[in-house]
Amino acid sequence: MDDIDFDDFLKVDIRVGRVVDAQPYPEARKPAIKLWVDFGGELGVRKSSAQITKHYTPETLIGKQVMAVVNFPPRQIGKFMSEILVLGLPDENNEVVLIGPDQPVPTGGRMH
Repeated sequence: MDDIDFDDFLKVDIRVGRVVDAQPYPEARKPAIKLWVDFGGELGVRKSSAQITKHYTPETLIGKQVMAVVNFPPRQIGKFMSEILVLGLPDENNEVVLIGPDQPVPTGGRMH
């Protein structure tokens, strides 16, 4: 693993947002959910696609606070344009568990 310095870390803009909409994405190669995440302020609502169907349904995601990288360039995921990278960790079966604060925090806050 290569070391990075603090300035490298600061280049990655990771913020907390609240899921305001979630829809199934059956057209994806692997089962996925389309997410619309509100970061408030100038960032507003950004969208992403995530392979998180083992632990989440669209209904359980509404209102959930999640962490996401907000300064990657948009990426085409099938017919859907992803604007952010929602962050998660693999469980014991390598299925994604989303990362978020364990207490409510203001929307748009930057991780530090």
